[in-house]
Amino acid sequence: MLIIVFVVFLKEMPTVLFIHQMDRHEGAWTILPLMQEFSLAYSRNSSWIFFCEEDTRIHIVKLLKALRRYDKSKEFFLGKALHDDESTIIHHYAFAENPTVFEFPDFAAGWALSIPLVKKLAKRLKNEPLKSDFTIDLKHEIALYIWEKGSGPHLTTVTEFCTSDLYAPNTAHCATTFVNSLPLCGEPVKKTDIFVAVKTCRKFHGDRIPIVKQTWEGEATLIEYFSDYAESSIPTIDLGVPNTDRGHCGKTFAILERFLNHSPATTPWLVIVDDDTLISISRLQTLLSCYEPNEPVILGERYGYGLGSGGYSYITGGGGMVFSREAVQRLLASKCRCYSNDAPDDMVIGMCFSGLGIPVTHSPLFHQARPMDYPKDYLSHQVPISFHKHWNVDPVKIYFSWLAPKEKDLQNGSKHTREEL
Repeated sequence: MLIIVFVVFLKEMPTVLFIHQMDRHEGAWTILPLMQEFSLAYSRNSSWIFFCEEDTRIHIVKLLKALRRYDKSKEFFLGKALHDDESTIIHHYAFAENPTVFEFPDFAAGWALSIPLVKKLAKRLKNEPLKSDFTIDLKHEIALYIWEKGSGPHLTTVTEFCTSDLYAPNTAHCATTFVNSLPLCGEPVKKTDIFVAVKTCRKFHGDRIPIVKQTWEGEATLIEYFSDYAESSIPTIDLGVPNTDRGHCGKTFAILERFLNHSPATTPWLVIVDDDTLISISRLQTLLSCYEPNEPVILGERYGYGLGSGGYSYITGGGGMVFSREAVQRLLASKCRCYSNDAPDDMVIGMCFSGLGIPVTHSPLFHQARPMDYPKDYLSHQVPISFHKHWNVDPVKIYFSWLAPKEKDLQNGSKHTREEL
């Protein structure tokens, strides 16, 4: 996912900036570290900073007209509002008594900050560096920071900021629309080009593995189950790494080694998932058409650790980690390894790639949590690739409602339709 910035000038057409080109700082994608640069470079001759994603479509005249309704001399935070219907782990159970009261922007529709608010944020960040260790859901965390425990501005809803498809009905008023389909850059990759590794352990062989077999296993041509116990009925492969209660770094690095040394040398892609991950292999085939396996690619849902103080980004494991063969080769050649078998595998891998100067690639279509942990409006314009966790849900129903291949899914560029749970 690419984040695009429009700087709206007082008397000129907007200037377009690409965040990945603005700053080599590891945490530039979290946006707040860039406030100082925005304030210094644009506060004198511009009125708004507008952010959007690479698939956001913008009608410039309508956008400028919408922004003119708001007093640019005041602190405004504009966007299309999302809210949680129930408290969720990805937002640290914030506003647990009534999560609907706090609103945060849907980045796909675009969102804007007035220059006075940009200057305020830049000053605050200069005097009080960011303290949070983890970046998990950027849109929610930015809104919390701007809200400043009630002393800062709330999100103001702008009806012209939309996530409807460009050709959907009732979009004549929209300044922004969104591409509600999977990216497609060529022929979907073949199933035989994707090796799927499922991390499991003996205590979950009886409940989690049957769910995989009832749901998405049939989508995968090359799939193996890696455990601490060899059970022929599944079958599982004992990697010789003891099971741990927390991180599974030792097991994951053993899988990476096995992929290079025992899978067909021509298989370009490796996907590592948990035994309680639900994933659509057919949609992943389409998404991977946009990536070159001869380049070092690590793809999934991006989190951040310690980005305000020289930390790193990583792909969170529950939603699935996708590696090109080249990425695996470079990682293992680097000798960067786990500091213990129970270290968090996804974070160690992120740290290793950061040290190699290889950025991880974010896709919002991978999900570390369950569908109910995300706002309905947010998921409504997605074609999700994965969800994670079986806790308090029927995982089979979730798979067939959200992820199972349908005829329309198999057509190039198809939109996502789903049943309500």
